[in-house]
Amino acid sequence: MKLKGLIGSGDKVVLFTLPFLVVGLVLNNLYPEWFSVGGPPLALKIISVIFLFLGVILWIWSVYLILAHTTKNELITTGPFALVKHPIYTGVALLVIPWAVFLGNSWLGVVIGGAMYIGCRIFAREEEKLLAETFGEGWKEYNKKIVIPWL
Repeated sequence: MKLKGLIGSGDKVVLFTLPFLVVGLVLNNLYPEWFSVGGPPLALKIISVIFLFLGVILWIWSVYLILAHTTKNELITTGPFALVKHPIYTGVALLVIPWAVFLGNSWLGVVIGGAMYIGCRIFAREEEKLLAETFGEGWKEYNKKIVIPWL
């Protein structure tokens, strides 16, 4: 499979998220008190580490499955892909970015992760159309079995 097939809509999602990231980082550096989560407190550190760990595991597992299956032109329907259609986007947007930034004492990650998630929802449609064309009936059956189809 070509590189474009492997990255899906990732390039568009990153470009969509980039302005939020740049503006957020500039504001965070100019006015850190606006973004501070107060420490972070021990409970937030523990929760952040747990979610960050889960997000990294989800990302690694998903990347492994993509690399293993796309070279065989197979639709991935197991592991994280059995839960959500786009586990890499979902994991990074909702588990990695917000919780990593909480550990850095800022809630800015919630905004950046949210922007990334919205970008994923916007641009994933194009990716899903290509998957539907490529896998036909297999794609339709897969969509019926996803545990959390809206995520």
